[in-house]
Amino acid sequence: MQNWNLIFGIFIISSPILFAMIAFPDSIAWSWNEGRGGYFFALIFIVAELIGLKIVISKKKLLAVIPLALATIVYLASLEYGLRDYIIESAEYFDVQLIYSWTWMWDFVVMAIFIVVALSIFFEKRWIRIAPAGPIFLTGTAIILSLDAFFPYDTLGPLQYVVPYFVQANVWIITVLDLGTAVARDNVMFLRGDHGSMALQVFWPSAGVHSIIIFSLVIGAFMLKLNILRTRKVIYFVLGIIGTVIVNLIRVFSLSWYALKVTTDPVAWEEYHKIAGEIMFLPWLFAFVLVVILIESRRLKKSENNDISKNKK
Repeated sequence: MQNWNLIFGIFIISSPILFAMIAFPDSIAWSWNEGRGGYFFALIFIVAELIGLKIVISKKKLLAVIPLALATIVYLASLEYGLRDYIIESAEYFDVQLIYSWTWMWDFVVMAIFIVVALSIFFEKRWIRIAPAGPIFLTGTAIILSLDAFFPYDTLGPLQYVVPYFVQANVWIITVLDLGTAVARDNVMFLRGDHGSMALQVFWPSAGVHSIIIFSLVIGAFMLKLNILRTRKVIYFVLGIIGTVIVNLIRVFSLSWYALKVTTDPVAWEEYHKIAGEIMFLPWLFAFVLVVILIESRRLKKSENNDISKNKK
């Protein structure tokens, strides 16, 4: 018998995200700081972690979450009727540097709060081990957007520190592959390719530092759920970080390649820049989690088969 209360609970907790995707599809932009694309991936995390649970959610708890879901939906709708203008005006009061990061930040803050409260009602303190990935992804995105809003470009030294190393590595790859002329100076690349010259100034979000932070948070939560040795958890975590760094190096390289081989038109290049990071990072995140699950599932199955064989003897 299917756990219909759980299915209904998943629908309730997903309803604000589904509302945003259906009512305002243009807001589901894939650039990390220009839309709600992160909602889609948070939804996948939430559904993947909750579906198939054997825990029964009472009708009382389901009914308690419905008003919260409706309040979140009202918030999303009210943004189109003046609330977003108020948030934009408030940016000046808080001395915000980047308005767009500020406004989108609140979308993720509100959604993260709703998901955490809803999960807490459904599962109490156990939600941290049952379904942490979605809330942590939303919260991590909100934190990164807040950093970008208050400390844009290269003003946040610790996050900007690694960028010159990314730039130098990228210039070396371009030179080795003979794709054009590339010169690095701190966080700036001077490129000359098939369509002329272009200078690219790389800041920590463009270098994918935000994705490393978010990956660390999500994978850290995921590792808490795995019933495996701590050593294996550490190995997976380190391999994941190394993989994320490599993905970000590929991202910076792809941005350079686009300027060298496709176009130096700033408008066309910026359109590619908006989606390049998330197109690479998020599939990598899901692929890594899937591979870890497959490996550990096979190890568990093999261990169980060995135990059965020993018992038969």
